[in-house]
Amino acid sequence: MPIEKMIPLMASGVCDTLYMTLVSTLFAYLLGFPLAILLVLTSPKGLKPVPLLYRIMDAIVNIFRSIPFLILLIMVIPLTRLIAGKAYGSTATIVPLVIAAAPYVARMIESSLLEVDPGVIEMAQSAGASIPTIVFKVLIPEAKTSLIVGATISTGTILGYSAMSGAVGGGGLGQIAISYGYNRYQTSVMLVTVVLLVILMQIFQITGMNISRRTDKRTRE
Repeated sequence: MPIEKMIPLMASGVCDTLYMTLVSTLFAYLLGFPLAILLVLTSPKGLKPVPLLYRIMDAIVNIFRSIPFLILLIMVIPLTRLIAGKAYGSTATIVPLVIAAAPYVARMIESSLLEVDPGVIEMAQSAGASIPTIVFKVLIPEAKTSLIVGATISTGTILGYSAMSGAVGGGGLGQIAISYGYNRYQTSVMLVTVVLLVILMQIFQITGMNISRRTDKRTRE
């Protein structure tokens, strides 16, 4: 493919990929964060144990995390059409991306919150702090560094999902790689899309790790 055609094509692919990744990450966190907090609170050792509710939510998260993304992408096509009006393109792909990523995000957040020193929580309880106060003023601030690392990993995972969605018309760099690199045997296009995806992944990784280091109390002392 001539360079004058490849540049605008790749620029459009990068924009679509960033759009899908960042918007999907935002909505995955809007769904995953409350779910993670509920998992932590209602667990048998949580601040408000509700074993039955915990087991139901735990099972749902495990089931959705077990479904390969490409299969999930096809399974939710009716829902995607209902929400986005169509089953292809960058905007439509956000629906399955959020459904796939939200349980993963919930697990990442749950893991971060469970790393908080129980002694800190006990001190807050002994001071008479309510559950919302413990969650928002103790758990989340204490787990901040781990949460940022988790967000970095989650964003990278969603970026990978967005590339896979190109196999079924999801848009972005993934679709360019399939449409031109695979179907039309244009190896140069395939290589450029791979390089761009690697660069995007590294940007997310470096940015996230730098932010996490700045928030880590151990590196500031």
